[in-house]
Amino acid sequence: MRIRSARSADAKALLAIYAPYVEKTAITFEYETPSVQAFSRRIAETLQGFPYLVLEDDGEIQGYAYAGSFKGRAAYDWAVETTVYIRQGAHGKGYGKALYTALEEELKRRHFLNAYACIAYSEREDETLTHDSPLFHERMGYTRCGTFRKCGYKFGRWYDMIWMEKHLGEHPVDPQPVQKA
Repeated sequence: MRIRSARSADAKALLAIYAPYVEKTAITFEYETPSVQAFSRRIAETLQGFPYLVLEDDGEIQGYAYAGSFKGRAAYDWAVETTVYIRQGAHGKGYGKALYTALEEELKRRHFLNAYACIAYSEREDETLTHDSPLFHERMGYTRCGTFRKCGYKFGRWYDMIWMEKHLGEHPVDPQPVQKA
């Protein structure tokens, strides 16, 4: 298993992981799978200020994780939103934990202090959305800090969004500036 920084050239492989989530789940609220070119741009834009990691096992990309801006105001500079996707059929092998651990270490190195995960949620699991993501985040030390009711619509039904947070470090009076690149 090897974790490395993503490259724009990884877009096709990462999109192959992401597309089933768009097409068959409510995990992402995108309705249409982006093009390889659009996905490549997303990777490049993220890398301008935040970590974007891929996990390879036996030479094949099995998952990816990245962080992005939480909000566009200076006071939020120390907070990020995190995301992780694992290839369908590759769950339960520790890839998500390895990616998030590496992502959090890189975020700490860059002086980020808060990580937030925005997760689609439904009280009742269904064929498009399970409770796996909130449970994964709990195991990674995240706690639930907010719920938006019926705010996402996909596949003919309304889904909630829950926010989970994890503090990555102490919150000093005079924090070190984050290192975005």
